[in-house]
Amino acid sequence: MEDAPILICYDGSEGSKRAIAAAAALLKDRRAVVLNVAPLVTVAESFALAGPGPAVYEDLNRESSLEQARAGTKLALEAGLTAEPHADVGSPTWDGIVAVADELDAAAIVIGSRGFTAARELVQGSVSHEVAEHAGRPVIVVPPPHTRAKS
Repeated sequence: MEDAPILICYDGSEGSKRAIAAAAALLKDRRAVVLNVAPLVTVAESFALAGPGPAVYEDLNRESSLEQARAGTKLALEAGLTAEPHADVGSPTWDGIVAVADELDAAAIVIGSRGFTAARELVQGSVSHEVAEHAGRPVIVVPPPHTRAKS
């Protein structure tokens, strides 16, 4: 497990950028794989399925996912990590993340959180919550910045 990489989830959001920063601060001696998981077919593409078919969209989504992973890898390298990009497509997203972590035998997964309230999480779901529940390995969930109420 000493050589196992850390898997950093990156989707371009502020939360995923914070995950890269946290990984660099806490796990800088580990090799990192920056992962973006795209959907097999987006909502817009599902309306166009009468056209070329889902395989074409899956390829396009994989390419887009790799571009996003490369952008995250650039940030990880700038933060001092030894990192490489990895892209995949999957649905639901958390399942794709767990599958890649299993494939790489990742030492840990680092993922940002949007900090949803319980009610909003119930409606929209939480990728970080599902990853932590199903990963079977350490998961570092990086929360949004703490904001203090002004008096």
